[in-house]
This record gives sequence, structure tokens and C-alpha cells, in this order.
Amino acid sequence: MLSELEAALALLTLAVAGWFRPWRMLSGPLLSPFLAGVVLLPWFWMLPQMLPSSVLAGGVAVQLSGASLMTLMLGWPLAVLALSTVAAVVWLAGSWPVDVWLSQWVWLGLVPAWLVIALGAVLRRWLPSQVFIYILGRGFLGTALCVFLAGVLYELAHHLVGGVTLGEAFVARWLMAWGDAFLTGMLVAIFVAFKPEWLATWSDRRYLVAPPDATDDASEPPAVVAPSAVTLPPDTPAPPP
Repeated sequence: MLSELEAALALLTLAVAGWFRPWRMLSGPLLSPFLAGVVLLPWFWMLPQMLPSSVLAGGVAVQLSGASLMTLMLGWPLAVLALSTVAAVVWLAGSWPVDVWLSQWVWLGLVPAWLVIALGAVLRRWLPSQVFIYILGRGFLGTALCVFLAGVLYELAHHLVGGVTLGEAFVARWLMAWGDAFLTGMLVAIFVAFKPEWLATWSDRRYLVAPPDATDDASEPPAVVAPSAVTLPPDTPAPPP
């Protein structure tokens, strides 16, 4: 039953992302981060299959999501396409059963991407548009929160904790989330400084242009400008005609 729900969530996410036709953005500067993510991220997703304590053994697998970084770089629709491509590569090259692979695709990729874009909307609504808020709030702390919450939802849905209590599993998920947070926060800070065109969620106009002064209100009457000084002719008598 849970596998059917995960499959439905994955297909619904793909359908919503495909409605935006995100592949059109690959004709611009986002092609490079897209290809980099598709090439590098499968190695991190396949790491649990190379470790002795894996999900199949009933433990909490050490793994890196990368969904937050991909979402900040590519935007949510294109990030969903990239994460789905990564999942396809893992399925073809890995050895996990379909149900375990499907859970990894949903809870390690798609669910964090949903949470990242939702958190971004909250931060834009309630916090000022500053570079510090973007890097720390979305790239660093936001990544830790979203990856941890996705891991908690996974543990609650699957209870794949073996001999480990649920509380200990949450601690492990919290510690692993900081790996994503440090990597994402560092790369986002570098890209903001040197490659802002690789961040689809970044805007120079939003985060760098200073907001207008609160005193500059169009409803106030214009200030009275003193006229310039008038130069009078010298006080000399006019010449005789």
C-alpha cells in the first residue's frame, strides 16, 4: 500500500513539474549545473548500497540528498526532472529492489525538493530580501531543516529502524542532514559570489538592489526647492544715448 502511495506521489510530482516544461531552461546557463548534478549525485545516492549497514539490513543508511542544492540551482520544476534522472540512473546501475529504490527517489529527492520550495516561499513572505537570509536561511539552515523533516517522515512511514529506537533514528537523521546543509550552504555562497547565473532561485534585483527609503512616499507633497540666485546687473548708470 505504501509503495503505491509513493508511486502516485512520484507520478503526480513529475506531472506538475512537466506542466511547466522545465527542459526549456536547459538552453541557458542552467545546463551545466543540471549535467553536473546528473553525473555526480548518483554516486552519493548509491552510497548506502556500498555500506555494510544499509536499508535492506534494517538500519539507518548514511546518504546525501542533494535535493536542496539542485532545487536552489535549477528551480523546482527542473530540479524534479534532474532528481528523477538521478533516480533512474541509480535504478539501472544499482541492485536494490524496486520498492526500496522508489522510497529513495521519493523521500531522498522529491519530498525534500517540495519542502525546500515551500520554505523558500515562507522566507520570501515573512523575512526581508537580503543576501544573508538567502545563503543562511535557504542554503544552510533551510537545507538542514528540510532534509531532516523528510527523513523523519520516511522513518514514520516505514519504521525501518531495526534494533534502533525511533528517537535514535531521528538523531541520526538530524546529524546526516547537516552534511547536506554544510555542502549546500558553502556552494550557494560560492555561486552567489561568482556564478549567480547557476542559481535559478537567486535574483540580483531582489537581494542586491536596496529597497526604496520609507520616507520616499508618493503620497507626500514634493519638497519645495528654493529658486536659484538671480544675478543682478552692476549698479552703474546707463551710458548716454
